[in-house]
Amino acid sequence: MICKTWLVMHVGMEVPESNRVTPGLGHALRIGAVLALVSALPAQAFDALDIRFQGDDPALRTALERASLLKAARDENVIDPFEVFTIARAEYGQLIGIFYEAGFYAPEISVRIDGREAADISPLAPPERIGEIVLTLAPGPAFVFGRTQMGPLAAGTDLPSGFAPGAPARSTVIRDAALGAVDGWRDVGHAQADAVEQQITARHAASELDVDVRILPGPRLRFGQLRPDGQERTRPERVVAIAGLPTGEVFSPREVQRAAERLRRTGTFASVSLREAESANPDGTLDIGASVVEAPMRRIGAGLEYDTESGGKLSAFWLHRNLLGGAERFRVEGMIGGLGARVGKLDYRLGVEFARPATFTPDTTLNLGAMIETERERDFEATRLRLDAGLEHRYSNELTFGAGVGVLLERADFGPGLSIRRDYRLLLLPLHVTWDRRDDARAPTRGFYIRSDLTPFLGVSGTDSGARSLTDLRAYRGFGDDGRVVLAGRAQIGAVFGAALDRTPREFLFYSGGGGTVRGQPYRSLGVTSGGVRSGGRGFAALSAEIRVRTSDTLGVAAFADAGYVSDGAFTGASDWHAGAGVGVRYDTIIGPLRVDVGYPVAGTTGRGFQLYLGIGHAF
Repeated sequence: MICKTWLVMHVGMEVPESNRVTPGLGHALRIGAVLALVSALPAQAFDALDIRFQGDDPALRTALERASLLKAARDENVIDPFEVFTIARAEYGQLIGIFYEAGFYAPEISVRIDGREAADISPLAPPERIGEIVLTLAPGPAFVFGRTQMGPLAAGTDLPSGFAPGAPARSTVIRDAALGAVDGWRDVGHAQADAVEQQITARHAASELDVDVRILPGPRLRFGQLRPDGQERTRPERVVAIAGLPTGEVFSPREVQRAAERLRRTGTFASVSLREAESANPDGTLDIGASVVEAPMRRIGAGLEYDTESGGKLSAFWLHRNLLGGAERFRVEGMIGGLGARVGKLDYRLGVEFARPATFTPDTTLNLGAMIETERERDFEATRLRLDAGLEHRYSNELTFGAGVGVLLERADFGPGLSIRRDYRLLLLPLHVTWDRRDDARAPTRGFYIRSDLTPFLGVSGTDSGARSLTDLRAYRGFGDDGRVVLAGRAQIGAVFGAALDRTPREFLFYSGGGGTVRGQPYRSLGVTSGGVRSGGRGFAALSAEIRVRTSDTLGVAAFADAGYVSDGAFTGASDWHAGAGVGVRYDTIIGPLRVDVGYPVAGTTGRGFQLYLGIGHAF
């Protein structure tokens, strides 16, 4: 027989049994106990599968073929005839849903095994051998919506535009409309809103589908207690504090989502799931359960970078994700740079960082840091110690603010033959704001990123008082399918105000050249010369443009052009600029793209031929 179906409902509610004409997957499962009693049969693959689509909708045909259990079985070389027979009987129910999603409520589905309809073959006498299976699919007439009713609706609820008389009667539209109606009530505090009644009538003569779905809003509820579960080393009260669920306030799905995001952001938990209690408390509150799985406490990692001029840089870190049982992060990082460098000598850095989430507010993190390092470049050598304490507040998923206090101690030798020595002692007030709207921080294809740092400083010894600013702007635009072509741009601008050039710590001065500014030009090759002393400048600007083309799922190529500018004062006094351009290759990995760039100087007087850059991640 040919299985012909007339009506189904896909909005997460039960459909009356009288509407289920077609034997489907559920029916096949119900007879599974009987089939299990049949003895094993010789294993032979079915010889051929012929899919015959009787219609002129190529998109529907493609969707049916992709959903076909028989096609998947053939592709996976399923050979047991008993298993193939079971799959054939389940095919009816599998494909009916695809027809309904496309708005066809009277399709005909025929699954013939060697000339016999699969639905007519007794499960107690399955075929011992299967040769050819012919799958015939006829959509029938396309239905449109007739009468459409959904309600009551919360104020401001917008149902899908396709849920209207005359629009294609796709089951997915009914589902989305029901979900939208329920979500509208949940958004205003009715956490237990649900679709409780449905009346769906298919009028075949007119090829119209009438839909009436009743929504029960339920009471308006407030947040109760967050009840953690699954934590082993993290104190329960810290899970509650980090989640920051607003107990006592009106229920909001968005607040539940934000609480889960806060917990995930700590890195302490490998899995976070927040679920609402099944029933409300007598006082009108609803408790939320927080099931967490903790990630391994410790993590180690390493990095490698190389460019022709400054040589190789090796870095490594050790991280503890839950130092004191409150999701505190403690990180120790070390670096050795200048390996095989053309200029300069070996550099070293050792730093420690401590971060405590949910300090003062659920979205505020306390950061403590200490760093000691040496820098030995072509025109100066410096040893410095820096201590910082600050707060970082996450205003939203995109916007972050930070402020703190710090101390910088630096001893620098510079000038001809490194004959000038300065000891700098400063009190710092670092401030920053970050606005990140990239779609992917590791390999962005659209959006933008802006970070602006302002560090006022008080000169205690060896330096004047002033401020240092640096702003980094990045933008991305993807073209083609899946962003295979990406145009990326970057602008950097910085300045030091208030302090004389020789009374400014070397760490605060600006240079241009190298992987972070102008590729193709040697690392830190562009500075300024003042009073016969070569150094970095107090004004800086850089522009970069890059086009990235993904040639396969893992491989890509890039072309870039960079330019940089450095001035004696904050964009006053002596100045110079240079530029570079080149090409590169990107290879995607789970930790980010491996990058190989080759640059060449195209303007300025600092060039020294081709420069090679190796690293992990895009240049910006």
